[in-house]
Amino acid sequence: MDAVTGVKQDPDGTGESNADKVTKRLQKRHRTRLEDVERRKEAKESESVAEEKSGYFLSTFNAERASIEELASSCAGADRAAVTRTLEEATAKMLQLQKFLSDSVAFLTQYDLRTAQADLQKLQRTLAETREEGLPKKKFGFRARSKATDQASAPGGSGSATSPAAAAAAAAAAAAPSGNANPGAAAAPEQCGFSNMDGVSLTKTAEEIRKRDVLLTHLTGCRVRLFGSPSTLHLKHIDGCEILCGPVSGSVFVDRCRNSTLAFPCQQLRTHNATDTRVYLHVTSRAIVEDCRGVSVAPFSWSYPTLEEDFLASGLDRGRNNWSEVDDFNWLAAGTPSPNWTVIPEADRKTDWDACVEGQ
Repeated sequence: MDAVTGVKQDPDGTGESNADKVTKRLQKRHRTRLEDVERRKEAKESESVAEEKSGYFLSTFNAERASIEELASSCAGADRAAVTRTLEEATAKMLQLQKFLSDSVAFLTQYDLRTAQADLQKLQRTLAETREEGLPKKKFGFRARSKATDQASAPGGSGSATSPAAAAAAAAAAAAPSGNANPGAAAAPEQCGFSNMDGVSLTKTAEEIRKRDVLLTHLTGCRVRLFGSPSTLHLKHIDGCEILCGPVSGSVFVDRCRNSTLAFPCQQLRTHNATDTRVYLHVTSRAIVEDCRGVSVAPFSWSYPTLEEDFLASGLDRGRNNWSEVDDFNWLAAGTPSPNWTVIPEADRKTDWDACVEGQ
């Protein structure tokens, strides 16, 4: 009787009664249910946190976007100095907003991410248009000189000769150095540069560019040396050139540059539509590239006799150089380097610039 009872109570020979086994199964099932409940709770909490993060991102992003748009709107009717200051502030805010978006990619939905990227691109276009309207490019002085020359050499009447005063004015205009602004022309008292040249060596002295806007445009295969400290430097439609410039107190703007080597210190760098271009850079804020590919960077290494004096004149911090901190507005993948720019390996960096140009 006891033996039969024992078999019923322990059919598997484990020494446990059926009641114990049932109890254990119930306890295991209960633990499984508790674990399920805990997992669902954690998932819900995680989803809630993500929603909270997303909500915080959208409200913060939209507020910052509105702030930048307001800055751009405030430039309407302002003088050049005020527009410059406002655009610098707006650009700094744009950098912060772009970084905020990059840091938030992990928890954003694809829709929110695409919307934010589109908003950033729209802001960039707005700032670019505001810059074009508020800081219009000034015409070169040589155009004004050409008109003066034509007017001075034009006949004064039937059979009349040009007056001595007009002839002297025409001669003075014709003798003025090509590319420099005419002091007598109100249209361009602050800008100088070179335009539409091919395969030549070009130089500007410190006196020619000090505190002025320098524009280099439509240059092909040229070797350019700018000794001194300009206010801004604009490079447009540059192909196969080597352009070296002293410390720029404000910003450098590069647009449509290819197969070229550039070197300059500056406060800000904005590069658009550049391909296969090397930049030897000293920048005190952060460099920005957009719609670029094949851009490579290295520390500024050009030197000339008055470089230190020009650094002092520019107001740039000699000890602060963010040359390798480049923000790519077309690359928002957090934690992944942009494929559009690289650092030039030390072994491949140029150090001998042959800075001693004839006449310097």
